[in-house]
Amino acid sequence: MKISTHQIVFLLLCLACFLPVVNPPIALAIGIVFAQLAKNPFQEKTQLTINWLLKMSVIGLGFGMNFDKALAAGKDGFIFTIISISLTIGAGLLLGKLFRIDQKIAKLISSGTAICGGSAIAAISPIIKADSKQISIAIGSVFLLNSIALFLFPAIGHYFNMSQHQFGIWSAIAIHDTSSVVGAAQVYGNEALEIATTVKLARALWILPVSVLFAFSSHTALKNIKIPYFIGLFILAILANTYIPNLDWLAPKIVAFSKTGLTLVLFLIGSGLRYNSFKRVGVKPVFLAVIIWVFISVISFLGVMEIIQ
Repeated sequence: MKISTHQIVFLLLCLACFLPVVNPPIALAIGIVFAQLAKNPFQEKTQLTINWLLKMSVIGLGFGMNFDKALAAGKDGFIFTIISISLTIGAGLLLGKLFRIDQKIAKLISSGTAICGGSAIAAISPIIKADSKQISIAIGSVFLLNSIALFLFPAIGHYFNMSQHQFGIWSAIAIHDTSSVVGAAQVYGNEALEIATTVKLARALWILPVSVLFAFSSHTALKNIKIPYFIGLFILAILANTYIPNLDWLAPKIVAFSKTGLTLVLFLIGSGLRYNSFKRVGVKPVFLAVIIWVFISVISFLGVMEIIQ
């Protein structure tokens, strides 16, 4: 099979993500620039790769964590998680009605912002019977803000002298998608990365109760609910790293590979963020996404700065 110059350039940029100088924000920026100049030549395969590589990379990060510390981080983020999810979904649905936005789009954007971005949208969409256009609008709105957050949040954290602990909690609550949470926290520091990953995945488990609520309100069968099984493997990785002896030689290699994998994931995500796609989203859904994102970002920032020392 003949490979075009376009495809070769894309593959070389993928390989560049393995270079030490390419961090998650740079990888995302390269992907976005590429997307404006040329269409991703492997778009369908890219979506499948993002899905599996993100899960494998997050599981791999578990080999760099201690179970007791992870449990403590989960406890610290628990109360923030409950409050933020309730406020975000409630505000999103209310504002959706106020702005006369399609309620299915409002539900998708609200759950994506509240829980874990694209994963939540993918889980909720079959339950509320959203069509491809509604899903595309929600994902486009959420991923646009994810991209901004990846660059903006570390700068805000440093400006306000947030500790690693504070930033880890805040980024896990206020950034939508797991990939951008981990990317921003990875730039901020190793402790922030551990805390953010743990809190974000604990947050992702709330897909289940939220899905059940939407299923009942939409009169949909519970069999349509998707369970994020990979989070269990992430926990097993933490337990293995904490309690299985003689993993010292292997665990750092797995973590290093996982960080590189996440950098590649963000390049691949960026390569699909074309300007024309966002033009089709429309103003109202993006406006809704921005309002509830800013709302939960500010509220969670103030809460973290006040409570977490």
